[in-house]
Order: sequence, then structure tokens, then C-alpha cells
Amino acid sequence: MTRACGLSELDDDKPFAVEVDDVAVVLVRRGDAVHALRDECSHAAVALSEGELSRKGLECWLHGSCFDLRTGAPSAPPATEPVDVYAVTVDGDDVLVDVTRTLN
Repeated sequence: MTRACGLSELDDDKPFAVEVDDVAVVLVRRGDAVHALRDECSHAAVALSEGELSRKGLECWLHGSCFDLRTGAPSAPPATEPVDVYAVTVDGDDVLVDVTRTLN
């Protein structure tokens, strides 16, 4: 696990771009939960961190594909492939991400 940022740096439902061990990651805080996904849309290879949260998940700003925060599965086209989801641990104010272990 590598420290990605401080929990206090994350706003609810606002994507936050970080690099963890040379991997682009987008963090999303929803209440007490923090989710970590690969910061690249599987359809158009653009940064998901530039998108926004909808009821369907994290929405890509370019074509509107949405990805489930827990599974990385696309919940709206045009994407058909999931994005990687990484293990997250919160330790005090530290948000730790393991990019060597995907949850999907």
C-alpha cells in the first residue's frame, strides 16, 4: 500500500487525480468510503478524473461512459470494458492504495 493523499484532501463526490507508483489513479470519496480506479476511460483513453459523479457512477467527460465505483464495470455506453479498481485503506488521514492488487 502506498500513500496516495490525505483524506482531508478529498471532497465528497469529486474525482481527485493522483499518481500511485507510476499509475494514474482517480480517487472518489463517498461519505466514509473511498474508491480508487484507474484514471483512464476504457473507451477513449482520457482521464476519468476530469469527469463527474452521476447516479450511475463516474462519468467520462468525453463520451459519457459511466463506471461503477466498486467494480469498474461500465454502466453506460459507449464503453464496454471495465476499468481497474484498486484496494484502498484509510489509516487516520492517510489514503493508501495498492495498485498491484485489482478488485475486479
